[in-house]
Amino acid sequence: MKQSRTKKQLALLIMGAYLSAALTPAFSADPPPTLSYSWPTNAGPLDPRGYSPNQMYAQAMVYEPLVRYTAQGTLQPWLATQWTVSPDGKTYTFTLRDGVKFSDGSPFNAAAAKANLDAVLANSKRHQWMELVSTLERVEAPDELTLVLQLKHPYYPTLMELAQVRPLRFAAPDAKPGTPVGTGPWVLTQTRRGEYDRFDRNEHYWGAQPAYGSVLVKVISDPDSRAIALQTGELDLIQGAEGEISPGTFVRLRDSGFKAAISAPLATRTVAMNTGLAPTNELAVRQAINQAVDKDTIIAKVLHGLEPRADALFASNMPYANLGLKALPYDPQHARQLLDAAGWKLSSGKTIREKDGQPLSIELVFLGPSALQKSLAEIIQGELAKVGIEVKLRAEEDGSLVQRQREGRFGMIFADTWGAPYDPHSFVSSMRYAGHADYMAQRGLPMKDAIDHKIAEVFAQTDDSKRAEGYREILTTLHDQAVYLPISHLTAISVSGKKVDNVQFGSTLFDVPFEVMRPATGKP
Repeated sequence: MKQSRTKKQLALLIMGAYLSAALTPAFSADPPPTLSYSWPTNAGPLDPRGYSPNQMYAQAMVYEPLVRYTAQGTLQPWLATQWTVSPDGKTYTFTLRDGVKFSDGSPFNAAAAKANLDAVLANSKRHQWMELVSTLERVEAPDELTLVLQLKHPYYPTLMELAQVRPLRFAAPDAKPGTPVGTGPWVLTQTRRGEYDRFDRNEHYWGAQPAYGSVLVKVISDPDSRAIALQTGELDLIQGAEGEISPGTFVRLRDSGFKAAISAPLATRTVAMNTGLAPTNELAVRQAINQAVDKDTIIAKVLHGLEPRADALFASNMPYANLGLKALPYDPQHARQLLDAAGWKLSSGKTIREKDGQPLSIELVFLGPSALQKSLAEIIQGELAKVGIEVKLRAEEDGSLVQRQREGRFGMIFADTWGAPYDPHSFVSSMRYAGHADYMAQRGLPMKDAIDHKIAEVFAQTDDSKRAEGYREILTTLHDQAVYLPISHLTAISVSGKKVDNVQFGSTLFDVPFEVMRPATGKP
């Protein structure tokens, strides 16, 4: 009898231990960790086909492409597992990844992909900067996992443009209006205007689940405040190529023990000059500006050596851009001689040159919230003053800056290239469309029509050697006409605390790969 009671007691103990083990996680399991990041503004409505105020880093978190651009400059299968191109270059056939779902659980298939691309075609004027949109004749979905793009004519950058952040990514066709539903690893779950955006893991994601359960993106517009937030532990990560913190602050944080890294060059930091507006409509003035600005000093003092000098519009490692173009050398004395010969004289006792009673005065427009652009603008202003050119600085918010670009209301304006996978083809393509700073900058060139015609020829060219020659003609002409003042090749920076591991850069300027980052396993 005693032995029987002992067995019952033992059974109860075992059952109790089992129940305790089964129930404990439901009540005491730690929630998945949150990564805190920041951005100057809210993410926006996150329409996959929308532009400003939609923020590209956030669109890249939520929406995915058929093919993805890699840091090695290649394309890899993504929502499409394979593709073929017809011999005439006009038909692209994609096999879609099986089993992919949108974050609301609905299936991603050829019909959903076609609905998204048809929506782009239905509003093609909005997306005319992207040549593929005007080249795409129709989209077909012959079966659930096959998507066919029929082009009007061959267009060599087709796959590159499909890899871009917008507008050719995919949202659930039946999602409620204003609800961002994509196939990406993150879902926008909460927004507080002027405070933060919260992204949670997409539990339906077809790929590996991120180690973080959420990314909390705090709205911090001031770079110094962002740095303080990192130092106090309010932020885990600062990363990007948009001037999130100043180069000097980056160096200070790096030297004080924060984990810090610099990406490979991603794009070109440049100033565009308006050839349709006096006085930058004169070649001699544009050439003088190029020779009067000491880029090496700017890179050393303002950029703290974090970016290599740029001598042409595109870096030589970009496709079709290794042309051996040489920048006009820094030579203020020769700049003065150019201006003198062009009739811009500096009278005794004056600091600003004049011609026909008009001062040599130029308005330089920059993004007001960007402390880096402000510093660069002030240095350029000081450099040009030394040769008798007055530069009036005009700070603008993002929306009004875009409006000035569209209307050509600038003498000079920061007009950075877009980086891979946009450079050079998408950036060059946009030069033909009013509304882009580059079109407005070039509109006064006597050979503008010829440049635009050559751009169209290049994109339809199936012979690679002829395509390369076309690019040489376009880029050499713009270089010789001194339309741009290239300064440096943009890099992204990353600074993080000890709580974050596996911090990596995205393959473009516009994505931050939160999904590969993970909490550090050691003590902070």
